[in-house]
Amino acid sequence: MLDEIAAKPNAWNHRHLLDVDDFSPEEFQLVFETADAMREILARPIKKVPALRGQTVVNLFYENSTRTRASFEIAAKNLSAEVLNVTSTASSIAKGESLIDTLKTLEALGANIIVMRHNLSGAPHVAAKYSKASIINAGDGWHAHPTQALLDLYTIRKHKGNLNGLKAAIIGDVRHSRVAHSNIWGMTRLGMKVTVCGPPTLLPYGLDNPGGLFPEVRVETDVEKAVEDADVVMALRLQRERQQSGLLPSVAEYVRRFQVSQERLKRAKSEVLVMHPGPVNEDIELAAESAYGDKSVINEQVQNGVAVRMAVLYLLAGKQGEL
Repeated sequence: MLDEIAAKPNAWNHRHLLDVDDFSPEEFQLVFETADAMREILARPIKKVPALRGQTVVNLFYENSTRTRASFEIAAKNLSAEVLNVTSTASSIAKGESLIDTLKTLEALGANIIVMRHNLSGAPHVAAKYSKASIINAGDGWHAHPTQALLDLYTIRKHKGNLNGLKAAIIGDVRHSRVAHSNIWGMTRLGMKVTVCGPPTLLPYGLDNPGGLFPEVRVETDVEKAVEDADVVMALRLQRERQQSGLLPSVAEYVRRFQVSQERLKRAKSEVLVMHPGPVNEDIELAAESAYGDKSVINEQVQNGVAVRMAVLYLLAGKQGEL
């Protein structure tokens, strides 16, 4: 399989991964095919290969993270890269060091790829402008989370095959969700029809404007209508600060109107996939039986995250030969 990937030298033209809004269908397919090869590696007794030997991958996280950071660390180590973890609370960042200064320091230490999570939207784009290393956006503010979208799309593909024509319902705080934003780009680029649903205060303005960027996106405030005949139902994590800021009357009201329950899932396709980027607020955005039932692929999303992030690191490093 990797021989076929190596035969496509012009299929991957990205020096950085900042979002998936500029991906072609062929580039999505290349990531998926490379992730398939990485899954084969992960199925071996020894899961380590020398593809990124001599490369240094830095996880630069200005926000707390478990799944994303651990996934990137495991992915990089599986490819034999040297890995350095830097957090804002345990570095000179806490003393006021600027982002640019931090990048220059990491470059001086030999960083080849910097995986960056930041609380400010657009920060990875600034980093890409000033950094000689490749930048991977691991989540920036409310803006984007491209590797989460890639692993979500990859998970759907593993179950459904062709994504074209599939219906997805994304339910919750869409306005403030970087996961939703990147998924909407990816899903629509690959031919999926998307319905976003949530309280009006948590939905983006003008997303479904006629003639706009997303003609395949529908906005809905009735969750029963949103999940009707859906192939994929993705619940988003509800942030507690939304209630504190007055965007929600109460968590109980949200649960009553928008929780993805087993009863509501009956309106979806019988083979619907239930997804969530994690961590799940159990019995809030997802009923427990929905989160852990036979239609849930949430744990599979986490597992696929390692293969997809291995694929992204491999492609960015330009290592398209034999593993």
